[in-house]
Amino acid sequence: MPLDEDVRQILAVLAPPGAPDLGDLSVEDARQAMAATAALSANPEPVAKVENRTISGPAGEIPVRIYTPEGEGPLPVLVFFHGGGWVLCGLDTHDGTARRLCNHAHCIVISVDYRLAPEHPFPAPLDDCYAATCWAAENAPALGGDPTRLAVGGDSAGGNLAAAVALMTRDRGGPVLAHQLMVYPVIDARCETQSFEDNKEGYFLSAQSMRWFWGHYLGDTGDGANPYASPIRAEDLSDLPPATVLTAEYDPLRDEGEAYAERLKAAGVECDLVRYDGVVHGFFGMHDVLPKAQRAVDRAAQNLRRAFGTTAAGKTP
Repeated sequence: MPLDEDVRQILAVLAPPGAPDLGDLSVEDARQAMAATAALSANPEPVAKVENRTISGPAGEIPVRIYTPEGEGPLPVLVFFHGGGWVLCGLDTHDGTARRLCNHAHCIVISVDYRLAPEHPFPAPLDDCYAATCWAAENAPALGGDPTRLAVGGDSAGGNLAAAVALMTRDRGGPVLAHQLMVYPVIDARCETQSFEDNKEGYFLSAQSMRWFWGHYLGDTGDGANPYASPIRAEDLSDLPPATVLTAEYDPLRDEGEAYAERLKAAGVECDLVRYDGVVHGFFGMHDVLPKAQRAVDRAAQNLRRAFGTTAAGKTP
């Protein structure tokens, strides 16, 4: 379908004609440019409690932000990994999304400020995310959480990290996950799908930018065939937790996310795949201004509640 008119107006602000592609910028300039998108969540939803703290990671302390909804525990726990191509963004850019998932899925959300590339290339960001997931499983009771109802999720590069953490938890024997939420995930370093060509420019995330992100993430190793970098390259996708994969029509990453969802299904993994027409990469975080984004967050929250065995009010049936 045609590009959603609301999205067209947002793009005119975020990526006006003549604006440089992220792939043409220095890392520092790109970070500053992306930070400006936080204005889309200028009025974040209130939650019962927000706590900033640090946890132990494989190479030092990892900052996290813990969101707790109203209600009595023990509550389910979602470990959330922000997008930004493993290079950009952080806790503040995804604060609004974490709050909305906390309230609508009625779960504790632990948002992870993992190390960024190129300063810390693969597998450093993934190692931090896996460590944070293990920490969440071990410390959930102290947070008012239930370690038997643990999920991972993220958008874009965060979706990649969620998929990779799910593979790691299977391969390493835990923690046990109830669900994996992947919002327009980065899945394949080859960047060769038809949607990569069809949506290569003009829709917020360009093909050039995505290759720029991959180059920084893989660093000198260039190990894009590693299934923990490109989850679709894993030979076996069986015995993974149920999944939600949300994609956007005008997104270079659309086809690889959908291909991964189909491979999960073929491997016997329950997977809810939904494509949102007329929208672009990044739309999920536009929930304050875009109705389709609100519906996408609601779909994600609904699937998380189902995986956790809770109702919309956060109660166990």
